[in-house]
Amino acid sequence: MLRMIDVLISFFGLVVGFPVFVLLYLIGLFDTGSPLFFQERLGRNQKAFVLVKFRTMSKGTQSVATHLVTASAVTKFGSFLRRTKLDELPQLWNVLVGDMSMVGPRPGLPNQLELTNARENLGVFSVRPGITGLSQVSGIDMSTPELLAKSDAKMIRGLNVRTYFKFIFMTIAGKGSGDRVRKHEA
Repeated sequence: MLRMIDVLISFFGLVVGFPVFVLLYLIGLFDTGSPLFFQERLGRNQKAFVLVKFRTMSKGTQSVATHLVTASAVTKFGSFLRRTKLDELPQLWNVLVGDMSMVGPRPGLPNQLELTNARENLGVFSVRPGITGLSQVSGIDMSTPELLAKSDAKMIRGLNVRTYFKFIFMTIAGKGSGDRVRKHEA
């Protein structure tokens, strides 16, 4: 049932949102010269897939978890995209092709071993990763891997049509802070 809803939302989101995608893409060309960002992430059953987002950081920024990157790597336009969560829109494609769901645990990077192990121990990889979920609307990000895995497992246990739409509407309403970035160089 939720997969069918995922397909419908992602398809209509891509069709209706096409003018917005084109506009953001064009602005992104002027911002970074490369408006789309592709990154390998771990999905259901730890199967790797390529996640697509609008680029929010300068080209050449190290491919690590966001909380390990300094705020200076985020462009002005990228900051706007992150604040409005518009950087996530291209992931509707990932949802449509079945790599992701609208709601689920955020997909981690293959090099985030602590998070991968915590999620494996709690059965989090049994579902498709999502664009949003309990952790995202609660302000829990990948800088706290154990807490994130526990929150993901809790969400999975209680996920149904009602909570699915609840997390989507909370995200649209601006709940959560998104992944943190470091304020200064370490």
